[in-house]
Amino acid sequence: MTQNKKDIATPTRTNQILKKYGLSMKKSLGQNFLVEPNILTKMVAAGEIDYETAVIEIGPGIGALTERLAREAKKVVAFEVDERLRPILKHELADYDQVEIIFQDILQANISEVIAEHFEPEDRIVVAANLPYYITTPIIMNFIESQLPIDTYVMMMQKEVAERMTARPGSKEYGSLTIAIDYYTKAEIAFIVPKTVFVPQPKVDSAVLKLTRRDEPKVQVDNEKLFFSLTRASFQQRRKTFWNNLQSHFGKAEEVKEALRTVLETVGIDGSRRAETLSIEEFAALANEINRNEVLTGTHE
Repeated sequence: MTQNKKDIATPTRTNQILKKYGLSMKKSLGQNFLVEPNILTKMVAAGEIDYETAVIEIGPGIGALTERLAREAKKVVAFEVDERLRPILKHELADYDQVEIIFQDILQANISEVIAEHFEPEDRIVVAANLPYYITTPIIMNFIESQLPIDTYVMMMQKEVAERMTARPGSKEYGSLTIAIDYYTKAEIAFIVPKTVFVPQPKVDSAVLKLTRRDEPKVQVDNEKLFFSLTRASFQQRRKTFWNNLQSHFGKAEEVKEALRTVLETVGIDGSRRAETLSIEEFAALANEINRNEVLTGTHE
């Protein structure tokens, strides 16, 4: 493989590629092109990507991250939704035999089949991406809920979203998304990416989020569907008390309210608190107690 060409992730080569193929950025796809190769070096390091790593890349764009991944990884399978990029990716990445580009929406793909077809059973699998804001959460949740054999996710996204995914209880960023991420993975912000390293320059900074899959969920719950339904309902109206959000979700009949008081008392949670003060362990304890209460499970089967 050749490495003597200037990196795609430089202002010069990015501009050359865009001019050569007559490409303009598509706002609807959230396209901003990275022009600082050191950021990609740090992403690869954060994901601990090496020749024993197989990578699924989401949204290669003009191939800046793909190129860097191809130099380090055993195999790269990249999903791109923008057909206009087909000739760019075909020609600019022609030197890298271990790169496979699939032109399909990642949310429509059967990832299990892709893993079986392109990777070896012993491969350590990493998901790498530079995600546009509008699609970040659906893609991440789709992956982590599917229980695929993916070891690590290393993804660039809007800083605000990364902060929500790594927030601590008591902060304004903490919510049901934080809890879902924490349930399945260990989350950390690897580093901040300034808006100045993109063209066109976005309005906000980005961050690289690293998620490491847990061997077991962080907390044991008897009914996952109920647990996640409870956490989402608890944050429906953040300014309201936990008690008010519970009533909005389960109902305000006297029998229901009495059952709610009982389960809250059993697990030692004060209903006058706000949802953002509750830890994932408290939500799990409450969900398990609700699951044992016939009145409450009867209202939400």
